[in-house]
Amino acid sequence: MTEINELNNLAAQIRRDILRMVHGCKSGHPGGSLGCADFFTALYFNVMHHDSKFNMDGVNEDIFFLSNGHISPVFYSTLARSGYFPVEELKTFRKLDTRLQGHPTTAEHLPGVRIASGSLGQGISVAAGAALAKKLNNDSKIVYALMGDGEIEEGQNWEAFMFATHHKVDNLIVTIDSNGQQIDGSTKDIAGIGSVDIEAKMKAFGWEVLHMNGHDIEHIIDTMAKAKLLVGKGKPIFIIMKTEMGFPIDFMVGSHKWHGIAPSDAELESALSQLPSTLKDY
Repeated sequence: MTEINELNNLAAQIRRDILRMVHGCKSGHPGGSLGCADFFTALYFNVMHHDSKFNMDGVNEDIFFLSNGHISPVFYSTLARSGYFPVEELKTFRKLDTRLQGHPTTAEHLPGVRIASGSLGQGISVAAGAALAKKLNNDSKIVYALMGDGEIEEGQNWEAFMFATHHKVDNLIVTIDSNGQQIDGSTKDIAGIGSVDIEAKMKAFGWEVLHMNGHDIEHIIDTMAKAKLLVGKGKPIFIIMKTEMGFPIDFMVGSHKWHGIAPSDAELESALSQLPSTLKDY
């Protein structure tokens, strides 16, 4: 349990980074970033075999693609805390000439970022292609991807799902952040597709489906271990991760309001007081 405690402390620090980054530039997407902090912590500090020295090709290592690129704060903090670039650089988030753009881009050559993911709906296509390339190159490592539940309103995702099944891309593990919220409201109110049995849809598309508590690092690690056992069995793997937007900040939890606004000075102070500070802020 010592490791789990350390990971929980790290997730809390990543959440502190997220809040301070978005507050510092008065812009960004804290809600989904906070909700996915446990997932990113487990993925980068336990699950994936990756190298912070970073090679864009990712040969002989697990690689990750962020499709819902607006949650860049959690991605950047995780990369920095993993050693991809200096933690102090987080203070440049969304500032002029920064490598830490509001949505991840490749033009700035930020280590850890393999695709630009500002436009939703494209990440799974890239991830499926990268996973197929690994299979063709006899590279045994795994491709991971994260997408949002509002994002599946984009039709390109479903083409990617069909592609991955048809080509037996069974080294691909896609996780969907199922928080039920998007920028304009709840997913069930905006288009409905995310609230209608996504498990049945993905099984009909030929994927293996697992469920995961996105706010329990131990459960995330265990579920990812089960997903790894399915690699090489002929089907791509899809994990439905239940989270709450803004978790665990009491005035943010479950509200789509925090999809894309920055906390005020008082709100930042209140939010930080709810997160243990066992590591050093940048």
